[in-house]
Amino acid sequence: MSILVDEKTRVVVQGITGNEGMFHTRQMVEYGTKVVAGMTPGKGGQTMDGIPVYNTVLEAVKHTGANASAIFVPPAFATDAILEAADAGIPLIVCLTEGIPTIDMVMVKQYLKEKGSKLVGPNTPGVISPGKCKIG
Repeated sequence: MSILVDEKTRVVVQGITGNEGMFHTRQMVEYGTKVVAGMTPGKGGQTMDGIPVYNTVLEAVKHTGANASAIFVPPAFATDAILEAADAGIPLIVCLTEGIPTIDMVMVKQYLKEKGSKLVGPNTPGVISPGKCKIG
């Protein structure tokens, strides 16, 4: 039984055009994960290996129906990336970024509770449902 992710999970990768984002996106796609969008501010309209890139998570959700986010952005931007995903209505946010200040996560935890989003991470290797989906 899949608890967090399954074959219906549709992932938006925040930071898809960076080195880490590209590397892990390719691994997720190879595994069979439905990566439906990427997000990098200022790079909307581009593609990465055929995956459309949007300027905001909200745009990505509206156009693709993404219901999970994988965050591969530098620590200085990770808190805002998490909040943006929650504001876009993403129910599962997986933040792989490490080095985010603990005090930032205290605020994020409360915010996500109000929004109804779940956060795995930060500094996580990700989540997997064998044979169905992996984020990370």
